[in-house]
Amino acid sequence: QVQLVESGGGLVQPGGSLRLSCAASGRIFSIDYMAWHRQAPGKQRELVALITNGGRTTYVDSVKGRFTISRDNAKNTVYLQMNSLKADDTAVYYCALALGGSIMSVYWGQGTQVTVSS
Repeated sequence: QVQLVESGGGLVQPGGSLRLSCAASGRIFSIDYMAWHRQAPGKQRELVALITNGGRTTYVDSVKGRFTISRDNAKNTVYLQMNSLKADDTAVYYCALALGGSIMSVYWGQGTQVTVSS
């Protein structure tokens, strides 16, 4: 019912930038939040950035000052601007959308690979 299509991943050199996009489609009602998570090889998936329906944002400490999450509600799209990328940022990045209502339903994108390497 809900589809999340991610784009913008790829290979970038250390210090470079990428912007990830995630467009949601389908039966979208009452978005509670949209978020980006990532999972690096051998590590647990972690929350990178989150933006609530009211526009409040949170970031994992390791990306503060470098990453910015934003959204375009009219397009049901969330972005993650990633600057000053480091090798440690290498991971599969997943978009998530949470719909409020009788129960909270979280939908996930399929992930997009970000590789930071020389």
